[in-house]
Amino acid sequence: MAFLTLTNIQKSFGPVKVVHDFNMTIDRGEFVSFLGPSGCGKTTILRMIAGFEVPTGGSIVIDNKDQGNLKPNQRNIGMVFQAYALFPNMNVFDNVAFGLKVAGRPKEEIGARVKEMLGLIKLEHLADRFPYQLSGGQQQRVALARALAPKPQVLLLDEPLSALDAKIRVSLREEIRMIQQQLGITTVFVTHDQEEALSISDRIVVMNAGSADQIGTPAEIYNRPSTRFVASFVGTLNLIEAKVIDPATNRVSIGDQGVTLREPLGAVKAGDTVSLALRPEAGSIAEGAKGDTALTGEVVSSNFLGSVVRTRMRVGQSVISFDMFNSPGLVPPAVGETVTLRFTATDLLVIND
Repeated sequence: MAFLTLTNIQKSFGPVKVVHDFNMTIDRGEFVSFLGPSGCGKTTILRMIAGFEVPTGGSIVIDNKDQGNLKPNQRNIGMVFQAYALFPNMNVFDNVAFGLKVAGRPKEEIGARVKEMLGLIKLEHLADRFPYQLSGGQQQRVALARALAPKPQVLLLDEPLSALDAKIRVSLREEIRMIQQQLGITTVFVTHDQEEALSISDRIVVMNAGSADQIGTPAEIYNRPSTRFVASFVGTLNLIEAKVIDPATNRVSIGDQGVTLREPLGAVKAGDTVSLALRPEAGSIAEGAKGDTALTGEVVSSNFLGSVVRTRMRVGQSVISFDMFNSPGLVPPAVGETVTLRFTATDLLVIND
C-alpha cells in the first residue's frame, strides 16, 4: 500500500521548469533512489518532500496526510545532507539529542534514545567528542543518527556519501541500508553514483531533465533500460546501429552480418535504422563460448581495467566493447586480430527512445 505519494509534482524557478509532472508512489519501508546527473531535478524533488521547496503544482501525501500546508518542522521527516551540518559547538551526544530536545521530550527518554542511536551506528564510545574530532565517515554516521532519533516517518538522504573517499563510501552505504532495513523506515536517497543506487535500492528512479525516464528495480534498470538515456547513463553499454531486414522475423543487419532478435522491433519497415544495446559483459570470445548469436570483427583496442580487460572491435560502422575477466594467464587479442563474439539474442535490446 502506498505510504508516500507524489502526484503531478511540478517545480519552476521563474520561467525555468525543473520538474515536469512527476508521479510516484512509494511503499512503507521501501528504499527508493533518485539517480541522475546534476541539474536533472532529483534534489529538487527531495527538497519538496522535506518542505524546503514549495511545488509549483501537484501534491505530496505521507500516510494519507497532505503535506502541502506543512512547514519543514511540521513534517515528520528526517534528513541527512551532503554536508554533515553538525553543530560544531555540540558533542556527539548533544548533536544526536538536538531534535528530541526541540520536541520537548523528557530527559530520561532523550538519554535512552540517544544511547540507542549511538549503539545503532556503533559510536557509543565517541559520545563526548566534538565534530572536529571525528572522521568524515563518523560525522556522517552522527548526522544519520540525529535524523533518525526523533523516529521520523520518512528518511531523506541528499547525496550523503559524495564527500567521502571510495572505501568509506562503500562501507557506509552498506551500513545505511542495513540500518534502514532494521528500522523499516521509508527512505528516499538521492545520488549521481549508479553503483550506489544499484547496490542498495529496492527501486530506482532515473531522472532526466526534470522527468523520470524509468522507474524500476535495479535489475530492471540495468538489464532492461527503456530509453536511450537510461541505457547510456546506467552502466557501460554498447549502442549499436542496425538496419532492419525483415520486421516480421525481427531480422536486422549489423554491418554486413545478419542477426535475429528475440525482442520485437515495433513499428518499423525494411530499410529503417534501429538502435540496439549490448552490455560488454554479455558475450565471450573464448574458444567454445556458447550463444545463439555471433558477431565477427577486427580488434581496435584493448584496455586493462583491473578486474576486467575491455576490448573493442569494429563491426561495420559500429565499435563494440566486450569484457574478459582478468586472470594471470589471460592473453587479450591483439589489435588488428579478427575475433568472434558470441552471446544470446536476448542480450540485444531494442532502444526505442
